[in-house]
Amino acid sequence: MADLLADPEELAASLGVQPTDPKLVWALTAASRRFRGAVRHPVSLVAGDAFVLDGNGRESVLLPAAPVLAVSSVTLDGVALTEVTDFDWSVDGFLRRLGGVWPDRLRCIRGAYDHGYAVIPEDIQEVVVDQARALYRIDPGVQTKTVGGQSVTFGVQAAIGVTAQWTAAVERYQLNRGDRP
Repeated sequence: MADLLADPEELAASLGVQPTDPKLVWALTAASRRFRGAVRHPVSLVAGDAFVLDGNGRESVLLPAAPVLAVSSVTLDGVALTEVTDFDWSVDGFLRRLGGVWPDRLRCIRGAYDHGYAVIPEDIQEVVVDQARALYRIDPGVQTKTVGGQSVTFGVQAAIGVTAQWTAAVERYQLNRGDRP
């Protein structure tokens, strides 16, 4: 369960089931995947992640994920660069060339870096639990369910809808530059 963005215990408590319930694990996994897909990066801590970037003829390029915690290596056309002398980086994912610009060539910048959250922010955990709760409670493919004299209809929107809190969290953590996951 290392790839989950929220605690199964929290979701289990709100649903009154065991945290090992297969449907609960499925719902939390699906909600975590949906969040990662929406923000276009892993969110969780990734150490030593390799990157290959295109140069753009400018001073800065963007790394594929944020927050950036460390940049352990950068090469330009196979030549190792030195941090603080040849390049610098920011938590927001900017990789800046010092004393010049990155060449305007494809796949000329390579390296490795650490990024993501060791502890998932609480607002992400909250919206992932909310989404997983909704997924858990909906029977996929069911349009109408009648129990006794009551009838409930689940439409496609109920199965895939999101809350305003989800939308706000995605906007806050999304990499709005077409990055690859």
